[in-house]
Amino acid sequence: YVKSEQEDMLNDLAAKSSTTIIGKAVAKSPHYNTPEMDPFWQLLPSLISTKFPTASDKDLERVAGMVEFSIGAGKVEDDVVENPWRPHTELHAYMPGLGEAEPFLDPDQLDLCKQLSENYDVISSEYEALLEERFDRKGNDRFQSVTSMNYEAGWKTMVLFYNGHRIKDFPYHLCPVTTKIMESVPIAGRIAGFNRQQPQSGIPLHSDGNNMWLTCQMGIKVPPTITNEAGEDVPSAHIRVGPETRHWEEGQCLLYDTTYEHETFNAHPTEERVVLHVDFFNTLKMTPLEIKVLQYIYDMREQFMKAEGVAKVGAQVL
Repeated sequence: YVKSEQEDMLNDLAAKSSTTIIGKAVAKSPHYNTPEMDPFWQLLPSLISTKFPTASDKDLERVAGMVEFSIGAGKVEDDVVENPWRPHTELHAYMPGLGEAEPFLDPDQLDLCKQLSENYDVISSEYEALLEERFDRKGNDRFQSVTSMNYEAGWKTMVLFYNGHRIKDFPYHLCPVTTKIMESVPIAGRIAGFNRQQPQSGIPLHSDGNNMWLTCQMGIKVPPTITNEAGEDVPSAHIRVGPETRHWEEGQCLLYDTTYEHETFNAHPTEERVVLHVDFFNTLKMTPLEIKVLQYIYDMREQFMKAEGVAKVGAQVL
């Protein structure tokens, strides 16, 4: 009797949520209600209706567009397709309606960048403290090459947050200011932490394929200038995003959109480049509710992946 009541309630919830804008988006999948349909997306309308009962269809219009894209029923907007610097075929997560984009953004728009710069000396000291404790209790180096591209490109990361979550047994007591500032924004992406770029190495040209995220990097240790063939002193480390090239400065932030193709290089012969790297949901374009819903979707998707045994460091959730 109890089981029958539960089934009736679930069926009733599924029926009601199927008429919402998220339910209608999911129904556009070519595999809807077939064995080929990913059960996560089948359940999503009910999950969102339960978690956000007061959210209106209007509130979730762009979220529904993201869902449609994720299940293969949505399209990328023309301005993205027509931009030669944004490889639209590499997009794996896309929210329509976010408006115009640009490679680099003004960091003064964000309190995050202001807080990081104002606390540069403290953050640098906390980084040095973490270096002293870079090996965990099992002797594993906390600096990881999260992807094969990073490994081959001489880039390693001390991960403070993975998929927006804290890392179990990480010594956060050594970096309280860094942690507090990072958690002042809705952290996204697979990793956030301190990135080290070895001398004479760089990240090859690529794009990250998610237009809902922005990336902030603050220079922690920037190699000194080098002399070019013309005998001029020039910055040794750079990042190119789309058609624009910038250079890191210690205590200063770069804010950019990684749906643009981008690459980095540290040309210094002996000194590494270190930055604090934070991927976060685009608070300049997305509403607080949209961000909360997306965080919930990513969290639930990650739990589904873990249940299926496919979650690992560096795995793409969406």
